[in-house]
Amino acid sequence: MDPTVWPRVAVVGAGAVGGYFGGMLARSGVHVTLIGRFPHMDAIGRDGLWIEGLQVNERVRMDTATDIHHVRGARTILFCVKSVDTTSAAHAIRPHVAEGCTVVSMQNGVDNVQRLEAEQVPAIPAVVYVAAEMVAPGHLKHSGRGDLVLPESAAGIAEMFQKAKVPCRLSPDIRVELWQKMVMNCAYNAVSALTRKRYGRLAQTPRIRELMRRAIAETVAVARAEGVALDEEAMAQAAWKLGEAMSGATSSTAQDIERGKPTEIESLNGYIARRGAALAIDTPVNETLTALVQLLETP
Repeated sequence: MDPTVWPRVAVVGAGAVGGYFGGMLARSGVHVTLIGRFPHMDAIGRDGLWIEGLQVNERVRMDTATDIHHVRGARTILFCVKSVDTTSAAHAIRPHVAEGCTVVSMQNGVDNVQRLEAEQVPAIPAVVYVAAEMVAPGHLKHSGRGDLVLPESAAGIAEMFQKAKVPCRLSPDIRVELWQKMVMNCAYNAVSALTRKRYGRLAQTPRIRELMRRAIAETVAVARAEGVALDEEAMAQAAWKLGEAMSGATSSTAQDIERGKPTEIESLNGYIARRGAALAIDTPVNETLTALVQLLETP
């Protein structure tokens, strides 16, 4: 199918993740509207989004907006806001979501779809692997991966991404995929933020690897108690491979700390600590990482 026939896509929360995937769709001819904060939307509306990265190095033209009502009429909404803003953003888009529109949660954490649905916004989850950063208004730097996992029910959306040269795999059990990503986030995000080091360095430092392995073990234990059967050793090996594949990346938590923004730590290590307490599972590493990041982000 010619990508120009795809119905309009709106990106809510057009930061690094939304900008990258929205930009890739727009390059393929999809009509994309980015909805985000003024400095970025103003720069992109004027000059296009500069994607400086592994696959492309060009400016991509897209519609931009700062008002949430511009989701109206979109057939697909890429929901890319920070997890801390899920409920408020879902409440804001609810009156404007057309019947038959698919809302795709492209967020960190394992419970965002449930929170969207609590606001009467039906949604599907996506698992996102990308290292990207907005380094200036309208300037996105892509430094690692850039692929998605979607549930099997989203074959049409997967086809749209694949035609935009975004690798997109369909999974028969997206909950397992979400928890696997959660393990990676709990291993890397807080440690990257606290040490200001990139993924490759973390994965290559023996004592840090041991700390990350303990965070992984706790997260796997909580996942198992929640009915998701993960293999601890397989998750550890996947974490070291991720460190190689995204060696130059810093975590979104580290980027938030650097910019003085609220982090998603409560949806990551903090979530594991809370669920661990509820399930009588000890999670001292995740509890400690959560407390330290919260202290770091406190003015």
